[in-house]
Amino acid sequence: MKKMIAVVAVLAAVLFAGQAFAHFGMLIPDTDATSQDKRTVEMVLSFSHPFEGVGMELEKPAEFFVVVDGQNKTDLLPTLKETKVMDHLAWKTSYQVKRPGLYAFVFDPVPYKEDAENNYIRHITKVVVDGYGEGEEWNQPLGLKTEIVPLTRPFGNYAGNVFQGVVMLDGKPAPYTRVEVEFYNKDGKRTAPDERMVTQEVIADGNGVFTFVCPWKGWWGFAGLNADAQPYEGRELELGAVIWVEMK
Repeated sequence: MKKMIAVVAVLAAVLFAGQAFAHFGMLIPDTDATSQDKRTVEMVLSFSHPFEGVGMELEKPAEFFVVVDGQNKTDLLPTLKETKVMDHLAWKTSYQVKRPGLYAFVFDPVPYKEDAENNYIRHITKVVVDGYGEGEEWNQPLGLKTEIVPLTRPFGNYAGNVFQGVVMLDGKPAPYTRVEVEFYNKDGKRTAPDERMVTQEVIADGNGVFTFVCPWKGWWGFAGLNADAQPYEGRELELGAVIWVEMK
């Protein structure tokens, strides 16, 4: 009986490990640019494994806001409405872009308790929308706890383009940060030849700069991961600097 229990425990551990996909805060708009014919941006906020299509519950975020041209910050939390993404709680909203400029949308979640990794996860997630072709100064930080400052324009890109960014932590570049990269496999048409190919990884250099080539059209998520200096609820707090970029 003891041997049987041990075997079952090992098998369960192997199966469990196989489900340890990368987590991503997701902030996906229906466009990365507005025009006279498309003035309203529809957005969905979720917490998921984007390639595998496995969802998790996203509690209503602690913050959700937009920063226009790097200066004007507007609280959007009251606009959120409940929805479902991958059969789990998520949030949606609409935002009308009234004037030209650069619109950076950000949500900061309530830390997610991840028992599988014995930690909490806080992915501060942003996406940038070009308002009427006048989005400039897109490489400026927003002053978040952690964020990816793009060195490649985060909109208007071709599939196959390089995306490059700087991982920032507490206002400074975070050298040698591990950056997880994943494709939002929304329609499920993409398959990975093995589990290693689901989540790509790169390491930032000594200046916090990373580079990745996005081979397919669609939305790509980049998550620069660091541990907060202060534990949360007695566990390590994973800080994720997340940005989503569409390749066309």
